[in-house]
Formats: sequence, structure tokens, C-alpha cells
Amino acid sequence: MACPFPGMDPYLESAEHWPVFHSGMVAGLIEVLQPSLGERYRIRPAVRSYVEEVVLFTSVRREEHHEEYVEIRQRSSDRLITVVDLISPTNRTTAKGRQEYKSHREAMRKQGANVIELELVLQGTTCLDISTEGLPEFDYAVCVCRARQQDRFEIYTSTLRKRLPRIRLPLATDDRDLIVDLQAVFTRCYDRHFDGRVDYRKDPPVLLKEDDLKWIRSTQKS
Repeated sequence: MACPFPGMDPYLESAEHWPVFHSGMVAGLIEVLQPSLGERYRIRPAVRSYVEEVVLFTSVRREEHHEEYVEIRQRSSDRLITVVDLISPTNRTTAKGRQEYKSHREAMRKQGANVIELELVLQGTTCLDISTEGLPEFDYAVCVCRARQQDRFEIYTSTLRKRLPRIRLPLATDDRDLIVDLQAVFTRCYDRHFDGRVDYRKDPPVLLKEDDLKWIRSTQKS
């Protein structure tokens, strides 16, 4: 069964599905990008790890988080060229997750890397360091920050009812950008990991706008 949504699927934000989706999208991005990088670059998954302490009634539970992202490095020098990072629900909903994500982003920028942030999450508060003034209403966003222009951002947006965008992925300054169809990467990930495994009879695991929830329910009936 194909994904019933034209773009991102909010059901994948559940604690059950997100870890598989996160790692699947990272693997899919590497699979799609690898053939276009040639011999000058190498691409690999990397991991941002941290521990969050959750206070319970009579104890403190330690939760380990391991969040994968994509690194593109120059083969000759091992210099970090581009990072593609997928913002997680934990990054948007917990103080520790947000702090770790933002610290990591700042470290990547200080290394002189291009930083591409994929925010495909509805719950919580955005981690993107951008102004939304002048942008159309959106649910999901991609932010591209080029190493040579760190005070400027290229923003791509989408909604629950639209496909994910095609984006430009920068490499070294003397190389052309790559074009990445995020919807194609998502579809490959979904077909590989979630086909027939998501229960759409339930309400989504995230709070939606009322008209979007009605739209979802109408599509489920049709």
C-alpha cells in the first residue's frame, strides 16, 4: 500500500515509527546522492548522541538518543563540505534535544560546512534559525545555509497536503549544486520500511489543525 499522503506522513512521528523513518531517510539520501558525487567526495552517515534525564515521580530515567545525519567530505583532505540533518521530534519537544541539535548545527557551521536542515515534524517548536516573515503558510520546511553566506538562508516549504520539495544541495564552491527530490527519497523510505505497517484507522499521533484532521478523515473514508 502506498503512503496515503502526497508528502510527509504525520503518522511517522510516533515513537514507534520515527527512529526507523529517521535512519531510513538518512540511508535513502546517501543512496540517492552517492552516484552524483564522483571521486572527489565521499558520503557517509554520522551520529549525534546524547543522554536526556527524564524526571519521574520517584526517580530519574536516563534516555539515550542517537540521531543520524549525512556527512559529505572531500576525499583528498577529509574536509567536511556539507551536512544534511534531519530534525527529530525530540529536538523540537525537549530542552535537551533542542540544545544538542543547535550546538551541533553551530559546530558544523564553524567547520565551514554547508548545512541543510530537514524539519519534517509537526509537534513541538521549530529548531530552524530563520524568520518566517513573508513566507507562505507551511507545515514542513527545509533550510539551506551555504558556508560562504552563513547570514543568508534558502528556504523550501511544504504542507501536509503537498509533496515534499526538490532542493538544491551545495557542495564545494567550485562545484555545481545537486538537485535532490525529497519526495522521491521519502517514497523510497516509506515503501521499504512502512508499506502495510502503519495503522491509519487511528488518529494521528500529533496535534493537527482542525481542517487538516477533517481532510485526513475524509481521505480515509474514500
